[in-house]
Amino acid sequence: MNFYLYVAIMAVVTYLIRMIPLVVVQWEIKNRFIKSFLYYVPYAALASMTFPAIVFSTTEIAAALAGFAAALVMAFRGKGLLPVALGACIVVFIVERGMEIFL
Repeated sequence: MNFYLYVAIMAVVTYLIRMIPLVVVQWEIKNRFIKSFLYYVPYAALASMTFPAIVFSTTEIAAALAGFAAALVMAFRGKGLLPVALGACIVVFIVERGMEIFL
């Protein structure tokens, strides 16, 4: 029974976190600093969650950084999400296998 209570409490807390700003802030935000801050918060949160996962998801940090670099290059060249992800995975695989062979 505790499991369902925990899930219900988490659901209520998640709902309140999303609902309270909509109820409290009913006017248009005109401050440029606050608008720019709110605009960049999702990107900062995503980066702070993603980058550690990239670096520590492989056996070698060098392979992770090579895959990250490959993903950045492909993304800046306008490739879509799937080609970028596949390209990064292929680069990580090649670098890790190359490090096994040569080291």
